[in-house]
Amino acid sequence: MTLQEPVAGFAVAAVREDGQWRCDMLDGSVLTGLDAIITALRELRSSGAVVGMCNVDDEFFVLVRPVPGGVELTLSDAAAALDYDVAADVLDLLRTEPPDEEDEEIWPEGNLALLSDLGLPEEELLLITEEVDLYPDEQLEMIAQRCGFGEQFTAVLERL
Repeated sequence: MTLQEPVAGFAVAAVREDGQWRCDMLDGSVLTGLDAIITALRELRSSGAVVGMCNVDDEFFVLVRPVPGGVELTLSDAAAALDYDVAADVLDLLRTEPPDEEDEEIWPEGNLALLSDLGLPEEELLLITEEVDLYPDEQLEMIAQRCGFGEQFTAVLERL
């Protein structure tokens, strides 16, 4: 068994129960692989919406939303799969090939409509992912604001 090196960043679970949002920090070790993130989110056992929001090494973000029979995913930068296991895991689960190393363009992969029912249409999520002047934590804050749990998300980040 190989020991995985820790990955910088954070993972937050946003959970909606009885019309109220709460955000909790997940253990940083979940950033080593997608399975760990999915397992941590499923362990929350909520009857409402659950969204995992991961900032990996201030390079990209991953949105993970468990749904009946599977999981919905968004990776903000497909090229991250060339350097990070968790991003490669996302592309693998999506059955998408990583880009060539020479390709310098940034594009998201996955379901950009995974938060549409929470107030963030696909087109807006695409605009947020294309805003390359923002760090992933800033992009995630914008996403949280649009979905209605911005204050809770910001409060968790302030404790970092």
